[in-house]
Amino acid sequence: MTDLTRRQALLLTLATGLPLVAGSGRAQAQSAQKVTVALDWTVNTNHIGLFVARDKGFYREAGLEVDILPYSDTGAGTLVANRVADFGINGTISLFTQRTAGADLKGVYAVVQSETGRVVFNAARSEIVSPRNLDGLTYGGFGSAWENALISTIIRHDGGKGNFETVTLGTSAYEALANGSVDFTLEVSTWEGVEAELKGVKQRSFVYADYGVPDEHTTLISSSEAYLQANPKPAAAFVQATQRGYQFAVDRPDEAAALLIAANKDALTNPALIHTSLKALIDGHYLRSQSGAIGIMDPAKMEAIGDYLFASGILRDADGKVLTQRPDFARYFSNLTLG
Repeated sequence: MTDLTRRQALLLTLATGLPLVAGSGRAQAQSAQKVTVALDWTVNTNHIGLFVARDKGFYREAGLEVDILPYSDTGAGTLVANRVADFGINGTISLFTQRTAGADLKGVYAVVQSETGRVVFNAARSEIVSPRNLDGLTYGGFGSAWENALISTIIRHDGGKGNFETVTLGTSAYEALANGSVDFTLEVSTWEGVEAELKGVKQRSFVYADYGVPDEHTTLISSSEAYLQANPKPAAAFVQATQRGYQFAVDRPDEAAALLIAANKDALTNPALIHTSLKALIDGHYLRSQSGAIGIMDPAKMEAIGDYLFASGILRDADGKVLTQRPDFARYFSNLTLG
C-alpha cells in the first residue's frame, strides 16, 4: 500500500543483506559524505533504484557513502523531519499532511510518475459494474482520513452517494477480501496487484483518476529543509545518483532485480514477484513516464493533489485544526537539479 497506510498496517523491521560498497582507496573512503535514507515499508521494487545506486557504485562515484535504513515502526517522514535520516521514501499524501502539521519535510524525487493505487474487488462480484455500486458495501481499510475522502469522491463522481462501511484491518484487508469478509479495499497495482495475479486471484479494479481524484506521484523521496540548506551539494549528488539507479533499473531490469534480491535475500524470497512487479512498473510508465521523465515531480500534479487534500479538509495544522487557508504548495517540493 501507500506509505501512509502501510505504516499503520504492520510493524516490521527488515535489515538489508549486503554491506555498503566500499570506496576504491583510503582517501576516497575518508572523503565520502555519509548519507542515510529511510525506507517506508519492507523492501520492494519501489526501492530498487536506491539499491542499484548503492551496489553499482553510483553513490560512491558521487562522493557519497549511503546507508539504507531498514523499515521500522517510526515512519520515514518522521525520521527525516527529526534529522534521524537525511532522506526518506514516503507518500505524497503523507508529505502534505505531515508538512502542514509542522514537519520539516520537502519532496525532492518522484519514485513513480503516476498513481499506482487502485480500488480493488473480487472479479466474481458481477453486481459491481462501476464505483456507484460500492455504496452500502464494506471497505477493508487502513485507518486514514485520505482513504475515506478518496473512496467517497470516486463513488460520488460516478453518481453514487459515497456511503460505505469501513472496517480497519491493515494488511489483513487482502485476506478479508479474498474470503469475502469485506467487499473492496485499496491496493498497489504494481505490488499487491501483481502478487494477486501470480497467485491466480481474479480481481477487477477502478483507477482513482478516472473518477475525480487528481493523479499523483504516489511515492516520493523527501528530505528536510534543514538538511537541504546545510548540504546542497551532497543533496544534489544523492538525487542525481539515485536517478541513475532508477534509470539503470528501467534499462536493465533483469540485472537490477537480481541486485535487489541479492541485497535482501531474507526478505525477498519470491523472485517472480520482484521481476513481474518491476516489469509492471516499467511497462506502465511508472518509473519512467511516457515522455521520458525519471524522478522529476510534475508541479501541476503536485499542486492538484494539494488542492484536493485542502478542499477535502484532510490537511490540518500542528494543533490538529483543519486548514482554512490554502498553503503555498510550491514550497513543499523541489526537483533540485533534475529539472
